[in-house]
Amino acid sequence: MTYASLGRARGGRRAAQAYASIDLETKVMSASPERLITLLFDGAQAAIAQAKLHLDRGDIPARGAAISKAIDIVDSGLKASVDREAGGEVATHLVAAYELIAYYLLQANLEADGAKLDLAAQVLGTLGEAWRTANDPQPSLAVG
Repeated sequence: MTYASLGRARGGRRAAQAYASIDLETKVMSASPERLITLLFDGAQAAIAQAKLHLDRGDIPARGAAISKAIDIVDSGLKASVDREAGGEVATHLVAAYELIAYYLLQANLEADGAKLDLAAQVLGTLGEAWRTANDPQPSLAVG
């Protein structure tokens, strides 16, 4: 490999990341509130998948960053969007489920535990599918 080809490889990766960022921004700006929640589910699942890859590779900083991203999406996006007053008991249980997901993610990071990442992904997947069925039947597009 020459320096010129190495530069092209890095530049191509940056271009792909820029394209993905613009694509995501376009989806977010044109999305309904229901679709935004779906995008949050997709983003959290993608971050968990990245964390799993980093765990398998032994890349601790990258694993921590991916898990932090997933926790942020769950806490600041999904949990924050729950209308606790209008949602009553269902909202209370939904918030508890989001807190459980965040707990699994935190423990997965602290203990380098792939099984806890899987648990978080499973609970998140179940909630996401229920959401899609009830509110946003469009096909899901993973976000990175």
